[in-house]
Amino acid sequence: MRYVAAYLLAALGGKGSPSAADIEKILGSVGIEAEADKVKKIIAELKGKKLSEVIEEGSKKLASVPAGGGGAPAAAGGAPAAEKKEEKKEESEESDDDMGFGLFD
Repeated sequence: MRYVAAYLLAALGGKGSPSAADIEKILGSVGIEAEADKVKKIIAELKGKKLSEVIEEGSKKLASVPAGGGGAPAAAGGAPAAEKKEEKKEESEESDDDMGFGLFD
């Protein structure tokens, strides 16, 4: 993902077709050592394509991905699937979060 982001940053910075050096420079500016094979792959995949069209196509694909929030799926026979309930763990008097020390101890 970082390679795609670097490519997009270079393109937004005015590079019509960012080079490997452009991507490596952007990644290097934040302390990331670029892997040449991944840089080459990104350049090859996006070569000759308009970024606006690539983003639009990707947005359409993401729109079809379920994001949750729907009802429980129906089981065989049309009855709603049983919901799973997690058992709550009983907390001890001394929590691991504060390691036994209170704020004002």
